[in-house]
Amino acid sequence: MNADDSARRGSTTMDDTADRRGWRILVVDDEPDLVEVVCGAVRYEGWQARGETTGLAAVRTAASWRPHAIVLDMMLPDLDGLEVLRRVHEEQPEVRVLFLTARDAVEDRIAGIAAGGDDYVTKPFSLAEVVVRLRGLLRRTAPAGAAPPPPEHALVLGDLVLDEQAREVTRGGDTIDLSPTEYALLAYLMHQPRQVLSKAQILDAVWSYDFGGQAHVVELYISYLRKKVDAGRAPMIHTVRGAGYLIKAAQ
Repeated sequence: MNADDSARRGSTTMDDTADRRGWRILVVDDEPDLVEVVCGAVRYEGWQARGETTGLAAVRTAASWRPHAIVLDMMLPDLDGLEVLRRVHEEQPEVRVLFLTARDAVEDRIAGIAAGGDDYVTKPFSLAEVVVRLRGLLRRTAPAGAAPPPPEHALVLGDLVLDEQAREVTRGGDTIDLSPTEYALLAYLMHQPRQVLSKAQILDAVWSYDFGGQAHVVELYISYLRKKVDAGRAPMIHTVRGAGYLIKAAQ
């Protein structure tokens, strides 16, 4: 990689209006130093970045963090890049993928694009090239008039977004009006997605008092949330009989 890439990365144009809107970029390569450097370049652009060094970890992070684009090495120690792409696209077909390939691996580049990848760069590469190609992918991700992606301080689960700074909740872009208690309950659930939380845990966290015959309070507010969050949509809030409640992305 070129040492002077950081100087070139600073230049933006008025056409790059999407560059500073909180795009989430997942960087996947089996070389930790390379992951760190590329993540640094991504953050320099004002985007959010996370890095992984294995395919399985990348699939898990993509499922929970919902990146807008992935910088993905073709050769990983467990799953290869094509398998990672396949698994991610099963749940998130809109995610853009920029493959990293060896300079002489023409067959890898062809296979990546044929499998649904959007672009590629060959190693060794410059950070400036990676950033420019990501900009192009992100422009294609955001059609004219589209809402910006959630800010960094938002909790995101599927199409449900809870902005902790603005204290606003949306699902599928539609605003959901919640009371303070409903908001606190939803925030507690979303901080621990796919985890079964008992009524006692919820009472302690949301109402700040010990469990003691107050199960009906939790049940009541869970029903309120369902009417607002799940109304007319695939359910996200689930009851685990005899154990408690959990929230997960709708199938």
